[in-house]
Amino acid sequence: MNSQFNAIADGLAENGYAVIDNFLSPDEVTAIVTLDAFREGMAHFKKAGIGKDHGLQINEAIRGDYIQWLDKNTSPAPVLAYLDKLNQLVLFLNQSLFLSLKDYEVHLTVYPAGAYYKRHLDQFKKNDHRRLSVICYLNKDWTENEGGQLRMHLDKETLDTLPVAGRLVCFRSDQIEHEVLPATRERLSLTGWMLDQLADVRI
Repeated sequence: MNSQFNAIADGLAENGYAVIDNFLSPDEVTAIVTLDAFREGMAHFKKAGIGKDHGLQINEAIRGDYIQWLDKNTSPAPVLAYLDKLNQLVLFLNQSLFLSLKDYEVHLTVYPAGAYYKRHLDQFKKNDHRRLSVICYLNKDWTENEGGQLRMHLDKETLDTLPVAGRLVCFRSDQIEHEVLPATRERLSLTGWMLDQLADVRI
């Protein structure tokens, strides 16, 4: 795990992003995607919106995903194992990059086939506490022709990353604009943010 953490820290320091394979093992991915929350599909997920709190709006022309916020105290054991890794990563990045991160928030994410999220920044205009975006993909046997790439818009190029099971992408929430391209099949992930303040209580 330390080698993965070092690679994430190096990527963030040098480029503002890092892409790490096998952050979750195949068995860990299986344990998460077979949870009731995913098996029962979108019946228990909420339509994701744009903005925060009173400014939250549902706009399917911009994003088409469904989400379910995770509770660090009551989540199932396979999810808690992932959250524990995130907590260790927060501590490591604070020590190595002096980021003063204080907390994190994560939700399960489902993109139905054909859904997308247009180009955007993850940091809110009126709430700038998101420092790092962290996405771990849960899609087994994903192929390039199925689409669903995360496209990061960098200074001089774009970088497309396939949502392969176990792969972790971490990038600066305030600097890197990105989008999610449509896929031909359902696309699953654990999507979260590392914060410089304590996370809000989510319902």
